[in-house]
Amino acid sequence: MKWVAVFCLVFTLVACQDLPLAEQCDEELCQLPDCRCSSINIPRGLQARDTPQFVLVTFDDNVNIINIDTYREVLYNRQNSNSCPAGATFYVNHEYNNYQLVNELYNQGFEIALHSITHQTPQTYWQEATPEIMAREFGDQKIQMAHFANIPYESLKGVRIPFLQLGGNSSFQAMSEYGLEYDCTWPTIAYTEPGLWPYTLDYASTQDCVIAPCPTASIPGVWVIPMVSWRDLNGTPCSMVDSCPIVPPFSDEDAWYRFIVTNFERHYLNNRAPFGFYIHEWYLAVNPAVKRALIRFLDLVNNLNDAFMVNSHEVIEWMRNPVPVDEYVQQPCRTFTPTLCSANSCGPLASEHNEVDYWMQICNVCPRVYPWINNHLGI
Repeated sequence: MKWVAVFCLVFTLVACQDLPLAEQCDEELCQLPDCRCSSINIPRGLQARDTPQFVLVTFDDNVNIINIDTYREVLYNRQNSNSCPAGATFYVNHEYNNYQLVNELYNQGFEIALHSITHQTPQTYWQEATPEIMAREFGDQKIQMAHFANIPYESLKGVRIPFLQLGGNSSFQAMSEYGLEYDCTWPTIAYTEPGLWPYTLDYASTQDCVIAPCPTASIPGVWVIPMVSWRDLNGTPCSMVDSCPIVPPFSDEDAWYRFIVTNFERHYLNNRAPFGFYIHEWYLAVNPAVKRALIRFLDLVNNLNDAFMVNSHEVIEWMRNPVPVDEYVQQPCRTFTPTLCSANSCGPLASEHNEVDYWMQICNVCPRVYPWINNHLGI
């Protein structure tokens, strides 16, 4: 399949649309650790009561001196009941990003993932993007993030496309070419009770296509972490917490806590598909009662003996080798080597894509110009 990815990076989306359709999944041929059919079934036939309930807390967009205060307050110094550090994943885009603070988050044990270099509008840019464009936005961002934040290139494993706008096969082909492991962009409103478990794109997906176009080709080795939708107070599905239309009063901490727990229980009391708390930091910053409710909920999770706050990559690692919760809690905690940040404040840096001069807080040598797509290191 590698020649297919290379082919599609050279030609346009129109050419890539001529790829053969992925076939219906054959569960006899599609076996873990490297292949999984899209399914609500718990991996390896585990019973729900024996399955770890993973909780995925994720934040989108750049990291800066304002939102880092929320992350420090809500996430730092947490442990799960197995005495392992609690995890979270940050889908970070480039513009106005503080790479020194990204380095701090990495050294706290959180996962850094990719949210594109440009995060540009209109949304149709992502809908119509060719594999080559997706490679520049995410493949080049992987190099950019590792360079400016001084974090290991191989630690960057995940992608979330801006506006949750899939581009058919394009982003997944670029991910395959650049060694990116999983995508967490694709919402499901049809598979929420029970929820849809992560799966690979070796075969055709059965997931509902909420924001078209969705992938249709066989792209082995790439995982999908479905964004299992919440339900608001009227039962309307919402992929991210801050997109739910009808929610409790923003000043009512107790009501928000119940709202979060109700959505959590849809997973915990069912097939225990990973539960996502997907949000933008600003929503917590402007609604302190919501932030307090989230802290209470995370305290609850950290005290449950069968629920675990983890980085998204840790879910994929468990999917490759699913074990019951009594074995999971005996496994060693994740390890990583902290990296140093040789702090450098750079600017003003001229931009080649607009009239704005930028400043950058990085862990490396200052670039010549402001990095952007087609010049991701600002050389």
